[in-house]
Amino acid sequence: MTDASLLAELISHAAARNPDAIALSYGKQSMPYGVLQDAIDRLVGGLVALGLQRGERIAIYLEKRFETVIASFAATAAGCVFVPLNPLLKADQVAYIMRDCNVRALVTSSERLSPLAETLAACHDLRHVIVTSTAPLPAAEGPPTCLHWDELLYAGGRSGHRVIDTDMAAILYTSGSTGKPKGVVLSHRNMVAGAKSVAGYLENNAGDTLLAALPLSFDAGFSQLTTAFHAGARVVLLNYLVPRDVLNALAREKVTGLTAVPPLYIQLSELDWPAGISEHLRYFANTGGRMPRETLASLRTRLPRSKPFLMYGLTEAFRSTYLPPEEVDRRPDSIGKAIPNAEILVLREDGSACAAHEPGELVHRGALVGMGYWNDHEKTAERYKPLPANTPGRDAGLVLSEIAVFSGDTVRIDEEGFLYFIGRRDEMMKTSGYRVSPTEVEEVLYATRLVGECVAFGVDHPTLGQAIQVIATPGPDGSLDPAALLDECRRRMPAYMIPAKVTVRPGPLPRNPNGKIDRKLLASESLAEGATRLDACREGERR
Repeated sequence: MTDASLLAELISHAAARNPDAIALSYGKQSMPYGVLQDAIDRLVGGLVALGLQRGERIAIYLEKRFETVIASFAATAAGCVFVPLNPLLKADQVAYIMRDCNVRALVTSSERLSPLAETLAACHDLRHVIVTSTAPLPAAEGPPTCLHWDELLYAGGRSGHRVIDTDMAAILYTSGSTGKPKGVVLSHRNMVAGAKSVAGYLENNAGDTLLAALPLSFDAGFSQLTTAFHAGARVVLLNYLVPRDVLNALAREKVTGLTAVPPLYIQLSELDWPAGISEHLRYFANTGGRMPRETLASLRTRLPRSKPFLMYGLTEAFRSTYLPPEEVDRRPDSIGKAIPNAEILVLREDGSACAAHEPGELVHRGALVGMGYWNDHEKTAERYKPLPANTPGRDAGLVLSEIAVFSGDTVRIDEEGFLYFIGRRDEMMKTSGYRVSPTEVEEVLYATRLVGECVAFGVDHPTLGQAIQVIATPGPDGSLDPAALLDECRRRMPAYMIPAKVTVRPGPLPRNPNGKIDRKLLASESLAEGATRLDACREGERR
């Protein structure tokens, strides 16, 4: 059997190997690979019958459910491009993304369609709305036209448009350092190569059950589908309300692999775990930021038989590095080495390679490098750049430039080739002449065991350059004394790193659509509150 080269072939090949194996579970229902493949084939016929052309975008605005998966893979099998929209997004955000990438068709539910009614009229390229429920459709005099999901399941076996592995498969929208979200364009090759690579080092197999807890609009969330389907494994779709739901699903479904972000792991580490999860949970993987040491230690105590995988990735290249479990005790702060079929470089501003322990920019080259930002030449040129001619692996005789992702993340590499994350260049704080990473401050705060969640950021200061401020939630005992926390900081930090201010607020802290603590939002709110107080003081002085 040939290996998959197109995204939808991950499912069709698994269905050919074992059509009765369970591909998806959702609630009390399960869907075998053969049934999933049949649903994809029928939806492909319906999409082509609508007149959708090669490369046109299909947005999917649903929670995790069978139709979400079917629509995502059917869109690419039809020769179109799927655009997963985080179900937490509101109408204006949804409409912005749909306008930005000229969405031609929208797959959603009647419950989600209703709040979009006033904004869809501004989506001038939208022609079709496909509603998953059987509720009556809203009346429409013109485009977009609405139709039920079942009406679209075309049984005629109509095939999709011809595509190759370097064609677009998806556009994933990610928050930018400033302004509106930007759409990262990924090809079939990017996503399939990522699936093969991740499934390889996680040793995924047909006996695995992976829990899809992260949003499918997040690259690491969608990766749970692709890695599982490459291996012929089962995916449990979970829309959780509270962290306890994740623990219950791990126990109920006998999950063997869990991937999550640090804020969720922090919350999980503070709960009582059902007995026996470590008996079947073969690994737990972290992505989306550094996991605090205290959290990692707590999880390992609860999961003595489960292997920890500490990973780093960026949407622009889908996945980049991982730390093998056998290295976690030796170097728990490392993000590891390049995943299979990728190369990670640490470069200076002039493009030359950094020496061991010298901070530099993480640069990703290889098959996972995306296709740029949708319709944004300026941002694409900032992040996707030609590799310098003297880069290892680039012989002088190669006259065509190779494009790599310049991450904007500052890292260092040790003598053995292991990488260590220092911080985002646009989040680094400059105080008293020192560059300080917010994650470095947060790591110490978590180690005190006095905080539940925390976020650090810099604010302008007339003499320091920037003063470090912290917003934190109470610890496990429900209380937090800022003075006691600062005393611990003085004991554990150099003077320049000690926060100038600690603000306590109830948890959980707000998340961005990918489930990470929203540092930018919290920093902007803090600055706005400070400006309001200053204006009030000035008004009082005038009176």
